[in-house]
Amino acid sequence: MKFGLLGPLHAQIAERAVQLNGPRQAKMLAALLIDANRIVSMERLVAVMWDSAAPATAVRQVQDAVSGLRRNLVACGAPRSLISTRRGGYEMHLTPAQLDLLEFEHERQLAGRSAAPLDTAVALRRALSCWRGNALVDVSSRVLEIDAARLNERRAATHKECLAVELDLGRHREVIDELTDLLREHPYDEDVAQHLMVALYRCGRQGEALQVYERLRRTLADELGVDPTPALQALHQRILTGDPALTAPDPAPARASAPAPAPDSAPAHRPSDTSSERPDTVAAGLTMALPVRQLPLDVPDFVGRSAALAEIAGLLDGEAPNRAPVVVVVGGPGVGKSCLVTHAARLARGSFPDGQLYLNLAATSDEPRDPGLMLAEALRALSIAGSAIPNALSERAALYRSLLVDRRMLVVLDDAGHADQVLPLLPGADGCAVLITSRTLLTQLPGARHIDLDVLSPAEARELFTGIVGRQRVEREPDEADAILDCCGNLPLAIRIASGKLTGRPAWSLRVLRARIEDESRRLAELRIGDLSVRASVELSLRLLPADAVRALSLLGLLGAYTLPGWVVGPLLDRSDGEQVLDTLVDASLVRLTATDALGEPRYRLHDLIRTCAVEIAAPLATADKRDAIVRVLSVWLDLVRRGTDRLPGGLLAAAHGSAPRRALPDAVVERLMADAFGWFDTERDNLLGAVKLAVDWGLDELAWELTAGTATYYDHRCLYQDWQHGHRLALDAARAAGNAPGTSVLLRGLGQLHIYQDEFDRATRALESSIELCRDTGDKRGEALSVAMLSTVSRVQGRDDEALERVEQALAIAVGEGDRHVEAQLSCSMGVMRLMQGELDEAESWFTGALRLAEALHDEHRVAVVLRRFSRLHDRRGDPDAALRCLRQALATFEELADERCTGYALLEVGRVYAGQNDRDRAGRALERAAGLFHRHGDLQDEATCWQLIGDLDAAAGVHDSASQHRERAGMLWQAIGEMNQTADPARPSSP
Repeated sequence: MKFGLLGPLHAQIAERAVQLNGPRQAKMLAALLIDANRIVSMERLVAVMWDSAAPATAVRQVQDAVSGLRRNLVACGAPRSLISTRRGGYEMHLTPAQLDLLEFEHERQLAGRSAAPLDTAVALRRALSCWRGNALVDVSSRVLEIDAARLNERRAATHKECLAVELDLGRHREVIDELTDLLREHPYDEDVAQHLMVALYRCGRQGEALQVYERLRRTLADELGVDPTPALQALHQRILTGDPALTAPDPAPARASAPAPAPDSAPAHRPSDTSSERPDTVAAGLTMALPVRQLPLDVPDFVGRSAALAEIAGLLDGEAPNRAPVVVVVGGPGVGKSCLVTHAARLARGSFPDGQLYLNLAATSDEPRDPGLMLAEALRALSIAGSAIPNALSERAALYRSLLVDRRMLVVLDDAGHADQVLPLLPGADGCAVLITSRTLLTQLPGARHIDLDVLSPAEARELFTGIVGRQRVEREPDEADAILDCCGNLPLAIRIASGKLTGRPAWSLRVLRARIEDESRRLAELRIGDLSVRASVELSLRLLPADAVRALSLLGLLGAYTLPGWVVGPLLDRSDGEQVLDTLVDASLVRLTATDALGEPRYRLHDLIRTCAVEIAAPLATADKRDAIVRVLSVWLDLVRRGTDRLPGGLLAAAHGSAPRRALPDAVVERLMADAFGWFDTERDNLLGAVKLAVDWGLDELAWELTAGTATYYDHRCLYQDWQHGHRLALDAARAAGNAPGTSVLLRGLGQLHIYQDEFDRATRALESSIELCRDTGDKRGEALSVAMLSTVSRVQGRDDEALERVEQALAIAVGEGDRHVEAQLSCSMGVMRLMQGELDEAESWFTGALRLAEALHDEHRVAVVLRRFSRLHDRRGDPDAALRCLRQALATFEELADERCTGYALLEVGRVYAGQNDRDRAGRALERAAGLFHRHGDLQDEATCWQLIGDLDAAAGVHDSASQHRERAGMLWQAIGEMNQTADPARPSSP
């Protein structure tokens, strides 16, 4: 028995076609097939039968048509149960083997579950083979035409996905015809056009690829009045410049597809899935999200190095007798150490199933990375965040080693400078290995094996050069190619720069480049062999650049060793076409296009050696000119930070604007960057700290404190306590040194709130009292209100309720006087909390209601959720747990949507309390354990302690005394730790009562 609607309607039983009695039976069969194994209502069947108004006897006529269809099918050998009568309609029962639509969906699901691209492609091809033409092409019904259009769109999407996977598998030649037909059917589909351009380019048909782009561009402009997307425009540019990264991967080997599992069968266990093979809990209960996959992208045109790769593979082999836990690849600048180690690490990753950690130690930069900061970065990658990261270097190193015990992980330490920088980062576990790149021998590392990396052999150098420039050009001028390689000294970076110039200038002959680099004074930057110098090589490229590009390069060097967005060049040069100048630098291989970030924006980076030279080039420039350029860039960062913060959920840490200049990018650019404000902050996290440091280094204290204060709301929502503290400390020192009272007060307030989160109440009190004093000196009423309110939290947590209430009332009076409704909403909620703690329930309700009304009027969904969370306690106190849970569910939904883990933890704590009050141990325990995990992750000791205490009380009430004792002991240890931090003997109250 076989039915089909993915093409002309088809019914076959016992290898004989079923003859349907007219179009009505065909419509009924089609409607039942589209919703196979689901009840099809009588209303839908009536709509399928009649395009216009149905007659009064419509239901009866549908019943007759379905009965006739059922008789026909049974007469051909179908079971009577094939179509069953249900309440309100009918249902047709089929398996994927009996209906092409079900088979199509089943194969699509298999493709989605497949981990191997080749298996995905095979499953998608099987799905496409279910089709015999356009769906229901021979059935006339407006309702069914809509369904058929939807199915046809799904077919096209599947076809497009299949071709994309096959293109990634190296089957570019095979997919060209299908992509061409698909683009003809869907002339506005830019994804299809992009795949076709890549396929043509990989087949050496660059001109045809560019023609595809031009035809699409004209079609979009003429018929829709729009331009191609930035991604397609970027691909067009990459094809124009012959980007080596577009090189085709090795074709996937052909193999017979495995039989598809039954639709209801569970997915087969994959060997790479180790989630159930051993626990992920280590180091005092901290949970690791393994495996970590941090290796950089492999170099697509990597060549040679077979001996070095074999040696590394042997040293990393856990079964080999000469295995070494630490391998150091040593070599001069530009010799290809990082490329080799990345390639070797990717080849070896199968031996390290628990992950690969990558850390750039930046020893050759102006600011080598501190091992303590690198350990913090590593711990964050291993899912340890906030105050859970210890402060002391030795403690961080111990936690890092503990997390990797019994793990099989590969750690890559790129650009190491000296042994002291590396030693704290060595795992010390037998199953782990470390790959290091360095310019110097690190003989102090115990058990380390060194591999001295030299330049490429002549054959490898020629292979690299030919792969980038193109075989035809090299074969036309073989002697010129040899001469160029001789001038490059077979140094990989120099070869890449020379090849890049040729690729970007297809009209040049090789003789032109040879003539330019035979002069020693014009050689490329990386020829640091013999009498040649890095400087002379860089100057070669600079002489071929226009003056604005040279100036851009020199100023880019001042921004530091960061991966930057492309817009920075515009403000650096104070011109609107900065990215065009950047393109010139990219073409000259002086700036590297490293990746496209999560926002779809390209990222750029100066090679360390080139950046060093750029700083030297900038040295003769007037200091005032350099300072102005820095100010312009930082002014854009400040504007973006402010705009991004405005789009985050409401927070009260953002300070009023100071006097620092702000410079705006074009509105279209800002809208593109800020479409996902959290995503933008996540992407630019390192750069924002770098911007603060840059402002401090140039004595721009106003910009420094405003940039720092602007990021506090983001840090607050993401619980990024390390970044928060680092930036605030940098800017605070600068503001104090400059006598900048407004900035100092804001930064002290930010640090005060951070100390509260970290249970450091004495430090919080000192910072906030200093902030209040400065606010009063400068007349900053809003700042004073906020600092006083934060002090009230300290008073409340430490049990000084009268003092806490007095401070909230003081802060609220200031906020109302200033007309600041956001602060008023927050403090009204705080007043409700205080009244609730005093048992004045009616008074608390009045304050909560007012706070909720204010937050809703301000469209502040986060504040609404906070008030609802507080309101829930009042409902619970009044004996209405259902109302409390309704408030908490609404609040939880908001916090989880906004990815606010800390407030999610607070809400879960309240949920646990409500269930505990109902003696519902199971549901209370689940909520409290989840909350405790979130608090533990972010170092919130007091609220974590409250969770364990409540769980222990529930255990005791249930008679589970051993468990109760363990949980209460855990809570006691946390409270003791808080007391030791604040020199108090009494346990602190929860920060979220």
